[in-house]
Amino acid sequence: MKISLNKRKLKDGRISLSIEYYRGSEVNSEGKRRHLRSFENLDTYLFSEPKTPAEKKHNKEGLSFAESVLAIKKAEYAQGKFDLKSTTKSKRTFLAFFEELTEEKQTQDSSNNYGNWFSTLQHLKKIVSKNVTFDEVDENFIKRVKNYFEKEALTKSDLPLSQNSKYSYFNKFKASIRKAFEDGYLTVNYASKVKSFEQAESQREYLTFDELQALAKSECKYPILKSAFLFSCLSGLRWSDINTLVWSEVRDEGDFTKVNFRQEKTDGVEYLYISKQARELLGERQHPQDRVFRGLKYGMTYNTELVRWCNRAGVPKHITFHSARHTNAVLLLENGADIYTVSKRLGHREIRTTAIYAKIVDAKMKEAAEMIPELKIEL
Repeated sequence: MKISLNKRKLKDGRISLSIEYYRGSEVNSEGKRRHLRSFENLDTYLFSEPKTPAEKKHNKEGLSFAESVLAIKKAEYAQGKFDLKSTTKSKRTFLAFFEELTEEKQTQDSSNNYGNWFSTLQHLKKIVSKNVTFDEVDENFIKRVKNYFEKEALTKSDLPLSQNSKYSYFNKFKASIRKAFEDGYLTVNYASKVKSFEQAESQREYLTFDELQALAKSECKYPILKSAFLFSCLSGLRWSDINTLVWSEVRDEGDFTKVNFRQEKTDGVEYLYISKQARELLGERQHPQDRVFRGLKYGMTYNTELVRWCNRAGVPKHITFHSARHTNAVLLLENGADIYTVSKRLGHREIRTTAIYAKIVDAKMKEAAEMIPELKIEL
């Protein structure tokens, strides 16, 4: 991050001084580069053309003050960011560190991951003082935060957190503690000393083959959304990986097509064969660095259209883009793929993650439903 003094001329002719924080740039979903800047107003103003001795003195003092603040801000940043001695790093406040991690997540992806980090930050502000430094972080601090999520934290509707929210928020908190240990802010990884919450088994909404066929035949307002969603159903790729997919990652190898990409979520490198129909959804090959699904956006507009598209197709389910990934897993298992192959295709690190889908398509359970002879019922 670059920290500098910003001077902006106002309509009344004065010059406003502020501290500018430049965090680099990112490319948005439309392929346009956006610079990441924020400003801290110093409430200090200079005369643009000082004439009298008093005005010149005012400018000199104001500029001196601004440069002093700038030096302090640079020093504070260095204490937290650069490899200074641990006694200096330990003086950094925990919330400022967590907030910086959250900002990094925002620039890295547009999925629910950032939303979970942001929600965790809002909760931590309620339990952790803004003045708490890493000197004060110990095992009891970790336990106190866990106890807050367990017994005190409430949703915006003043309801207790769900089990999975506790699991997600506390894991984000523990991830920040591990990161602090890796970066030298802590000498002990306290995250390893306190057990996480158990994750509740969540219901995974998916489409049957007939429902997917109905969607394929129905109109979607945004063709790029339809192609991307159906591609996810056929390939199992996540939204984040589809959104960032470029043509250099699509390898046409004779009669087969393989997608070589790095998973946004796990950072693992994957080599995924896709079907001929999935390849057809990608369209004609473009420049190697062009996005495959150009114009695809994450937001309320596309999410709403996904619901309307399902309604037009007669699918009475709450379907999100991630439901396409669930659909892929279920359809593969229903059509004879073994659980290990499905796990590898989805990029799961643990087979138990994939086993959840096996419960959905358990053929023996389906057979058992019809084992009891039919009753002659009179009501």
